[in-house]
Amino acid sequence: MGLLEYLKRYFYAWQAPYLRIRMGLPENIIVGSHIWLGDTELVWIDGEVLNINGEDAEIQTSDGKRVVANLGKLYPKDMDAPAAGVDDMTKLSYLHEPGVLHNLETRYEINEIYTYTGNILIAINPFQSLPHLYDAYTMKRYKGAPVGELSPHVFAIADSAYREMITEGKNNSILVSGESGAGKTETTKMLMRYLAYLGGHSTAEGRTVEKQVLESNPVLEAFGNAKTVRNNNSSRFGKFVQIQFDKYGRISGAAIRTYLLEKSRVCQISDPERNYHCFYLLCAAPLEEREKYKLGDPKLFHYLNQSNCYELVGVNDAHDYLTTKRAMDILGISQSEQDSIFRIVAAILHLGNIKFAKGEESDSSVVEDEESKFHLQMTAKLLMCDPFALEDALCKRVMITPEEIIKRTLDPIAATVSRDGLAKTIYSRLFDWLVDKINVSIGQDPTSKCLIGVLDIYGFESFKTNSFEQFCINFTNEKLQQHFNQHVFKMEQEEYTREGIDWSYLEFVDNQDVLDLIEKKPGGIIALLDEACMFPKSTYETFSQKLYQTFKDHKRFIKPKLARSNFTIVHYAGEVQYQSDQFLDKNKDYVVPEHQDLLSASNCAFVSGLFPPLSEDKAKSSKFSSIGSRFKLQLQQLMETLNSTEPHYIRCVKPNNLLKPSIFENMNVMQQLRSGGVLEAVRIKCAGYPTHRTFHDFLTRFHILAPEVFQGSFEEKDTCRKILEKIGLTDYQIGETKVFLRAGQMAELDARRAGVFSKSATIIQRQSKAHTDRKMFVTFRKASICVQSFCRGELARTSFYFMKREAAAVKIQKNIRALLARKTYIQIKFSVVVLQTGFRSIAACDEFRYRKQSKASIVVQSFWRRHRAFSDYQKLKKASKISQYRWRGRASRSELHEQKASGKVVETESPATQEPSSPTGDSENSGKMEALITQEPSSPTGDAENSGKIEALITQEPSSPTGDAGNSAKIKALTAEVENLKSMLQAEQLRANECERKYSEAQESNYEIRRKLDETEKRVHQLQDSLNRMICCMSNQVSELKMILSTSSKLSSTFRPIARVDVTSSTSDTSSTDSDFTFPAPVSTSVNFSSPSPNSFQLIVQDISAGDVSGSESDKDGPFDDVF
Repeated sequence: MGLLEYLKRYFYAWQAPYLRIRMGLPENIIVGSHIWLGDTELVWIDGEVLNINGEDAEIQTSDGKRVVANLGKLYPKDMDAPAAGVDDMTKLSYLHEPGVLHNLETRYEINEIYTYTGNILIAINPFQSLPHLYDAYTMKRYKGAPVGELSPHVFAIADSAYREMITEGKNNSILVSGESGAGKTETTKMLMRYLAYLGGHSTAEGRTVEKQVLESNPVLEAFGNAKTVRNNNSSRFGKFVQIQFDKYGRISGAAIRTYLLEKSRVCQISDPERNYHCFYLLCAAPLEEREKYKLGDPKLFHYLNQSNCYELVGVNDAHDYLTTKRAMDILGISQSEQDSIFRIVAAILHLGNIKFAKGEESDSSVVEDEESKFHLQMTAKLLMCDPFALEDALCKRVMITPEEIIKRTLDPIAATVSRDGLAKTIYSRLFDWLVDKINVSIGQDPTSKCLIGVLDIYGFESFKTNSFEQFCINFTNEKLQQHFNQHVFKMEQEEYTREGIDWSYLEFVDNQDVLDLIEKKPGGIIALLDEACMFPKSTYETFSQKLYQTFKDHKRFIKPKLARSNFTIVHYAGEVQYQSDQFLDKNKDYVVPEHQDLLSASNCAFVSGLFPPLSEDKAKSSKFSSIGSRFKLQLQQLMETLNSTEPHYIRCVKPNNLLKPSIFENMNVMQQLRSGGVLEAVRIKCAGYPTHRTFHDFLTRFHILAPEVFQGSFEEKDTCRKILEKIGLTDYQIGETKVFLRAGQMAELDARRAGVFSKSATIIQRQSKAHTDRKMFVTFRKASICVQSFCRGELARTSFYFMKREAAAVKIQKNIRALLARKTYIQIKFSVVVLQTGFRSIAACDEFRYRKQSKASIVVQSFWRRHRAFSDYQKLKKASKISQYRWRGRASRSELHEQKASGKVVETESPATQEPSSPTGDSENSGKMEALITQEPSSPTGDAENSGKIEALITQEPSSPTGDAGNSAKIKALTAEVENLKSMLQAEQLRANECERKYSEAQESNYEIRRKLDETEKRVHQLQDSLNRMICCMSNQVSELKMILSTSSKLSSTFRPIARVDVTSSTSDTSSTDSDFTFPAPVSTSVNFSSPSPNSFQLIVQDISAGDVSGSESDKDGPFDDVF
C-alpha cells in the first residue's frame, strides 16, 4: 500500500470522530445551512443543505453537484468569517479541520504565508521571492513587538525567543520542521538574520560573530545541499546552530553541529537530482581556475552525468562560486586553504572518471585506458600523492595474518567500490573540517549563560527507492515529533494534573512504539543492523529475514508481498517502504587502511591533516563503527539540549509537489498538518490554558496592576488571585505553583500593565515638559524683544529702500518707453527701406534677365541662319564638283579612246604627210572645260548643263589630226590630269563626309539648344509665379507696416506721418503717384518654344523685341516710389 492510499484510508477512518470540535454550544445543521463535506479530490468542499431525511442530508456542493451524506460527517461553515481569513486560527468561530484548511488556503492566495496556531507558527512555502516581507523596515517593526500584535511572521517568533531569553534568562530554541521542500532552510536563514539584527554589533566593528554566522550558510549550503526530486536546495545534513549572547544581549559566540551527511550522494545520484552544489560551482569557476584543475563541462564527469540535470532555473553557478569564496574570506579561511579545498573537490571529480578493466591474473584489475590513466595522474597530482600508490590503494588490499602479510588484488567491480569509498571518505572528512573551521573561526563564549538554538534538519522523506539515508532521516523526524508531542501534548496535560487544574484528558497519537521499533536495545532495527554488520558472512537478505522474524507481530512493521529484502515502517506521517540491499554497507563507517596510509603520506599538509595517522588502539577500533548507533547517540544529545531549552515551533508546509507558486493542494497540505500535530495542538491549546506563569514570575510582572495588595501580608497565591479579581478576568485557574490563563488573557494583562506604565510615564513627562517649557518660554520672551526691535528697524529701512526704488523705477520706465518707441520707429523705417530695396532689385534683375535672354535668342537666330545658308552652299558646291569630276573623267576617257584609234591609222602614214591640226582646237576645248569646271553653279540645274558641256567637249572631234608626238603628249597630260582628278575626287569625298558629320552634330546641338530654350521658358514662368506670390506677400507686409505706423503715431503725439502707405487694388493705375507700392503686370510671351517650325527663331525675335518695348515703357515710371 502506498503512502497516498494509506493517508486516504487514515483520513476517512478518523476524520469524523477525531476533530469534531466547536467553540461554544453545538450547532444544529438544518435546511439552508452552509457546511463542509468530505471530498476525495479537494479533501473538503463547501455546500448548502437542501433537504434532510433522517440522518442523511441532500447537499448542493459549490461545484454544482448534488450528493447525499450522513449528518455526522458534516461540519458547519462560518459565513461571517473575514474574506482574508484570520491570522490566528484559535480565533476561528468553528475550529475544525476544514476551517483550518480553508483559512490557510485563503491567506495563501493573498500571499499571507504565515499563520499562528496559538504559539505555533505555520509557514507555507510561496515558491517565489517576497522581498517586502524581510527588509530592514519589517525587522524594525517587529523589534520588541509581542507575538500577536502584528501579523504573523517568522521575525515575531525569533523576537519572542530573544525577549524571553533577555527577560527571563532562559535558553530558548526554535525548531523548524516540515518535509523536504517546505522551506525550512530559508526560514532558518531568516531567523538567523533577525537574531543577528537584534544582537548584532555596529558595522564599524569589522568581522563580527553575527556576520560569520550568516556567512556560514553559503559555505554549508555549497557543500551540504543538493537538488532532490522535491526541492532544488535540499539540506542533505542536519544542522543545529547555537547562538550565544552576553549579558547585554549581543551575540558573543556560536557553534554549529551537523548530523548525518548523505555521503552516498557523492558517488550515486538519480535523475533528475543533482550532486552537491560545490561540484557544479567549481565547473563554473573562472577559466584560469578550471584550467588549473583540468575541469570542464559537468557532463564529462561520472559523478555528475548520472543525471540529466546540470543547471537550476534562476541559479547562476558562476555567481554562487564567487559568493562562496567571499563567504570563506569572511569566515577566516585563508586563500591557501581555499585552494586546497577546491583541489580536493576537483580530485574527487577526476577520481570518479577512473575506470577499471580485468587484469592478466584472475580477480585482478588495471586502469582501463589512457583517459582513465590521465584522471588517475590528475587525482594523484591534486592530492599530492604517488600515482602508483594511488593505483595500488584502489586495486589491491593487504591482509595481515599472524604468519605473514598477504596482498590480494581486487576485481574491477571491487576496485570501483573501493574508488567510490575513497571519494565518500575524502568528501566526508572535508565537510567535517569545514564545520570545525567555521566553529573555530566564529568562536564560542565560555562566559555566556544564554543561547538560542535554531534547528534545521531534513524533513520526512518517502521516495520510490528509500535506503539507509531515508531510514535515518525519518528516524530523526520521529524523534522530533516525539519531542513536539511531549512538549505540546504530554507536558501540558501532565502539568495540569500536577497543578490540580480541572482538565478533561484528551487522547492523541503517540509515536513511542515506532521509536522503540527503531532504537530499542536489544531487539531494535539499529541493534539488529549492527549485529549483522559484525558478522562477515551476513548479507542484506539474512538481515531482512531477521527483521521479518523479529517484528512479524509488530503493528508498525509490515512485510511487503513478493519482496525478499524490503520492509515497511508505519511512521507518524505514513508508510515508507525501505530497500535493505545497501543497509549493511552504508552502516559501516571505517576507512580502508590503504586509503588511510595513502592520504596520510600526502605531500599536501591539508590533505594529510584530514587523515592523521591512527594509533594502534584506534586502528583496531576503526575496523568497524556503526553509523546508525553513532547517529542515535547524536540524536539523544540533541534531544537533551532541546529539553533544556524553551522551545518555539515553526511548522513549514509545502503547498504542492510541483514547486510552483499559487498552487494549493488540499490533500498534500492536510496530510502535513495532521502528521505535524498542528491540529492536535490547536485543539489542546484552545480547550486548555496556553499561558501559565509561576506565582513569583506573575507577581514580578504584574504587581504594578494592584500595588495596594502588597501592603498586606498575603501569600503569593492569594496575592495573584486578588490582582486578577481587581482586573476583572474570569475563566482563569490558579494551581499549586502557577497561574493558568486562557488564550488572550495574557495579552490583556500585558495591555493593562502597559497602560499603567503609559499613565505613569505621562505624568512624569508632563511635569518634566512643563518645567522645560517654562524655562524656554522666559528665554524666548527675552530673545523675542530683541528680535522685534531689530525687525522693526529693518522693516523701516526696507520700506525706505523700496520707496527710493519705486521713484527710480518710474524715471527708468519713462526713459525706456521713449527709447522703445524710438527704436520701434527706426526698425519700421529700416524695414520699409529694406523692402523697397528688395523690390527694386528684383525688378532690375528681372529686366536684366529678360534683356539677356532676348540678346541670347538674337545671337542664336543669327548663328542658325548663317549655318543654314552655309550648309546649302556647301551642298551645292559639293554636288557641282562631283558632277564636274565625272564629266571630266568621261571626256578624258573618250578623247583617249579616240586618240588611240587615230594613232593606229596614223602609223601607216608617213610623218611628213600628217597635217597638223588647228593649233587652237585643243586650247579652246581645254579652256572651255576649265571654265566649266571652275564655274560656280548658280542654279540647281547647273550640274546637268555643265555635264553636258563637258561631255560635248570631250566627244568633240578635232578639226585636224595632230602628229604622234603631240598625241602622245596630250595622252600623257590627260592621263596625269585624270589621276589628279581622281585624287581630288577622293579628297572631296572625304571633305563631304566630314561636312555631313559636322552637319549631324550641328543638328544635335540645335536640338539641345531648343530643349534648353524650352526649359528656360518653364523657369521664366516659374519665376514669374514666384514673383507674383512674393508681391502678394509683400503687399500683406506693407499693410501690416501701415497698421504699425498708424499705431505708433497714436502712441506719441509728437510723431508726424512721414510716408503714406496705400496698397491699391490690382485695377488701379500703375502710373498714379498716390500708390506707394505698385507692380507691373507680368509680360506673357506667346512664343511656343516647342514648335519645330523653321520660322520659330523669327517669332522669338519678334516677341522679345515686343517685350523689350513694353519693358522699357514700364521702366519709365519704375515699380517703386520712394516712401520717405
